Amino acid sequence: MTTWVHVPEGSAFGVHSLPYGVFSHGDEDPRIGVAIGSYVLDLAPLAASEWADFASVFTAPTLNPFLGLGRQAWHAVRQWITERLTDESYRALVEPELLPLDQVRLHMPFEVADYVDFYASEHHAANLGRLFRPDEPPLPPNWKHLPVGYHGRAGTVSVSGTPLVRPCGQRKAPDDAAPTFGPSARLDYEVEVGFVVGTPTRLGQRVSVDQVRDHVFGVVLVNDWSARDLQVWETRPLGPFLGKSFLTSISPWVVPLEALEAAMIDPPAQDPRPLPYLAGKDNFGLDVDLEVRLNGQVIARPRYSEMYWTPAQMLAHLTVNGAALRTGDLFASGTVSGPEPAAYGSLIELTSAGAEPLTLADGTTRAFLHDGDQVTISATAPGPDGTRIGLGEVTGTVCPCLPASPPT
Repeated sequence: MTTWVHVPEGSAFGVHSLPYGVFSHGDEDPRIGVAIGSYVLDLAPLAASEWADFASVFTAPTLNPFLGLGRQAWHAVRQWITERLTDESYRALVEPELLPLDQVRLHMPFEVADYVDFYASEHHAANLGRLFRPDEPPLPPNWKHLPVGYHGRAGTVSVSGTPLVRPCGQRKAPDDAAPTFGPSARLDYEVEVGFVVGTPTRLGQRVSVDQVRDHVFGVVLVNDWSARDLQVWETRPLGPFLGKSFLTSISPWVVPLEALEAAMIDPPAQDPRPLPYLAGKDNFGLDVDLEVRLNGQVIARPRYSEMYWTPAQMLAHLTVNGAALRTGDLFASGTVSGPEPAAYGSLIELTSAGAEPLTLADGTTRAFLHDGDQVTISATAPGPDGTRIGLGEVTGTVCPCLPASPPT
């Protein structure tokens, strides 16, 4: 399948991808568009010109109204867009609505209802277990029986490019007599893949593994920034809190799950066999190759194909107790890591918790992130006919800790 739109070689977004986002042009209000090559297709005027019954959702400043239409509508709209970008007879109608990407501003693509972060990589969980609990088994007893996760802070999920202000909080090194307060000295990134829920459920309703496509609209890239010194002090007994909640960055483009059909693969074998509610015929993994750049230098290439728990299993577990899904829910995979350092998805793994600092091309070293450091995560996946689907990128730059507000 080819498009009449010029797509530069190496572009992240060809005609097989067509991710959705929210953009503004000049002083105009934010609205919905689709990325194609080096352009964004302005969907609102195009749909209105054809009197499409779904035109109104594209004038919204968030994808949520469109997400709420459900799977049948997602498929129909994707077909409608694809036809207009591949059929030359639509060129005169569509071409005026193509805006250069470098002339628009990208916004948060959807309003996050709830945010759940999982811990789905066996390699990452075992690596951290060995670092944090050297005298215990690397994996906790429940890890291979259920997808471990925690509820994060939806209000601090932000679009790529949002500055990362170094968080402050309590931290206590093993040799310290008491905790101290101050800026995190062990700031880290985490390479993750996030899944965006469109179709909601009612309270008490469970979602099975085989229903994941009915509820998950698409995929974003996630950097779940982590303050390791805050995290290790607070994490027992209830898990992550301030060490995670200061910022979670996501990519501005949501790639439809339908675009990733060719990337769906059998997941790794699971032993022991999961309980029946975590089994199903549509329990796919994803062949997604990720890349991490620190100040422009590639430092790791994690592979999502090695994740132990699948997106469908995460969603099934999230709802098995009757928790309701809402349009705009985001659940993330947890750090994507492989068995070797070149595929590690965080600095804490790459540097053995800071004991073996990473040397960059400019001669400087990093145990953890410095002020001014920029982290960029990008990804691609197999597409039809040997093509590659781009998932875009998510980036963030570390800024110094803000001073405390004066008392009022």
